[in-house]
Amino acid sequence: MSASCWRPVAGGAEIRVRAQPGASKDAIEGQGEDAAGQAFLKVRVRAVPEKGRANAAIEQVIARALGVPKSAVSVEKGETQRIKTVRISADPSIGAAIQALLGDGDAG
Repeated sequence: MSASCWRPVAGGAEIRVRAQPGASKDAIEGQGEDAAGQAFLKVRVRAVPEKGRANAAIEQVIARALGVPKSAVSVEKGETQRIKTVRISADPSIGAAIQALLGDGDAG
Protein backbone atom coordinates (compact mmCIF):
# COMPACT_ATOMS: atom_id res chain seq x y z
CA MET A 1 0.00 0.00 0.00
CA SER A 2 1.62 3.20 -1.15
CA ALA A 3 -0.46 5.84 0.61
CA SER A 4 -0.44 6.42 4.34
CA CYS A 5 -3.60 6.98 6.37
CA TRP A 6 -1.93 9.57 8.61
CA ARG A 7 0.09 12.73 8.32
CA PRO A 8 1.93 14.92 10.77
CA VAL A 9 0.39 18.35 11.41
CA ALA A 10 1.31 21.23 13.70
CA GLY A 11 0.75 20.05 17.26
CA GLY A 12 0.26 16.38 16.45
CA ALA A 13 -1.11 14.23 13.64
CA GLU A 14 -4.23 13.52 11.61
CA ILE A 15 -5.48 10.05 10.77
CA ARG A 16 -8.03 9.20 8.09
CA VAL A 17 -10.39 6.69 9.71
CA ARG A 18 -13.09 4.43 8.31
CA ALA A 19 -15.62 3.79 11.05
CA GLN A 20 -17.63 0.62 11.50
CA PRO A 21 -20.15 1.33 14.26
CA GLY A 22 -22.32 -1.37 15.78
CA ALA A 23 -19.53 -3.97 15.64
CA SER A 24 -19.23 -6.92 17.99
CA LYS A 25 -16.10 -5.44 19.64
CA ASP A 26 -13.98 -2.30 19.77
CA ALA A 27 -10.89 -2.87 17.63
CA ILE A 28 -8.42 -1.30 15.26
CA GLU A 29 -8.34 -3.50 12.17
CA GLY A 30 -5.32 -2.04 10.37
CA GLN A 31 -5.16 -0.09 7.13
CA GLY A 32 -7.45 -0.26 4.14
CA GLU A 33 -7.79 1.60 0.88
CA ASP A 34 -10.83 2.98 -0.91
CA ALA A 35 -11.54 2.79 -4.66
CA ALA A 36 -9.72 6.10 -5.21
CA GLY A 37 -6.56 4.74 -3.58
CA GLN A 38 -6.96 6.78 -0.38
CA ALA A 39 -5.65 4.94 2.67
CA PHE A 40 -7.59 4.79 5.94
CA LEU A 41 -7.37 3.14 9.34
CA LYS A 42 -10.23 0.70 9.94
CA VAL A 43 -11.76 1.16 13.39
CA ARG A 44 -14.64 -0.97 14.68
CA VAL A 45 -16.67 0.14 17.69
CA ARG A 46 -19.63 -1.36 19.53
CA ALA A 47 -21.31 2.04 19.89
CA VAL A 48 -24.15 2.97 17.55
CA PRO A 49 -23.89 6.03 15.27
CA GLU A 50 -26.33 8.07 17.31
CA LYS A 51 -25.82 11.33 19.23
CA GLY A 52 -22.04 11.15 18.71
CA ARG A 53 -21.64 7.85 20.58
CA ALA A 54 -19.69 6.12 17.80
CA ASN A 55 -17.37 9.12 17.37
CA ALA A 56 -16.67 9.18 21.10
CA ALA A 57 -15.93 5.45 21.02
CA ILE A 58 -13.57 5.90 18.06
CA GLU A 59 -11.71 8.63 19.95
CA GLN A 60 -11.40 6.36 22.98
CA VAL A 61 -10.17 3.33 20.99
CA ILE A 62 -7.52 5.39 19.19
CA ALA A 63 -6.41 7.13 22.40
CA ARG A 64 -6.02 3.79 24.18
CA ALA A 65 -4.09 2.28 21.26
CA LEU A 66 -1.69 5.23 21.08
CA GLY A 67 -1.33 5.71 24.84
CA VAL A 68 -2.55 9.29 24.84
CA PRO A 69 -5.35 10.88 26.91
CA LYS A 70 -8.81 10.67 25.35
CA SER A 71 -8.91 14.48 25.45
CA ALA A 72 -6.00 14.51 22.96
CA VAL A 73 -8.05 12.70 20.28
CA SER A 74 -10.94 14.31 18.42
CA VAL A 75 -12.99 13.72 15.27
CA GLU A 76 -12.33 16.87 13.23
CA LYS A 77 -14.16 16.14 9.96
CA GLY A 78 -16.81 13.69 8.86
CA GLU A 79 -18.75 13.48 12.12
CA THR A 80 -21.75 11.94 10.33
CA GLN A 81 -19.83 10.05 7.64
CA ARG A 82 -18.09 6.69 7.59
CA ILE A 83 -14.74 8.25 6.59
CA LYS A 84 -13.51 10.67 9.26
CA THR A 85 -10.46 12.79 9.97
CA VAL A 86 -9.26 12.25 13.53
CA ARG A 87 -6.76 14.66 15.09
CA ILE A 88 -4.30 13.61 17.76
CA SER A 89 -2.86 16.49 19.78
CA ALA A 90 0.59 15.37 20.89
CA ASP A 91 4.27 16.04 20.47
CA PRO A 92 6.00 15.00 17.23
CA SER A 93 6.97 11.61 18.66
CA ILE A 94 3.33 10.51 18.17
CA GLY A 95 4.33 9.62 14.62
CA ALA A 96 6.39 6.71 15.92
CA ALA A 97 3.42 5.44 17.94
CA ILE A 98 1.14 5.66 14.91
CA GLN A 99 3.67 3.79 12.75
CA ALA A 100 3.95 1.08 15.41
CA LEU A 101 0.17 0.82 15.55
CA LEU A 102 -0.09 0.48 11.77
CA GLY A 103 2.71 -2.05 11.64
CA ASP A 104 1.11 -4.14 14.38
CA GLY A 105 -2.11 -4.89 12.50
CA ASP A 106 -4.13 -5.89 15.57
CA ALA A 107 -3.59 -3.36 18.32
CA GLY A 108 -7.17 -3.28 19.59
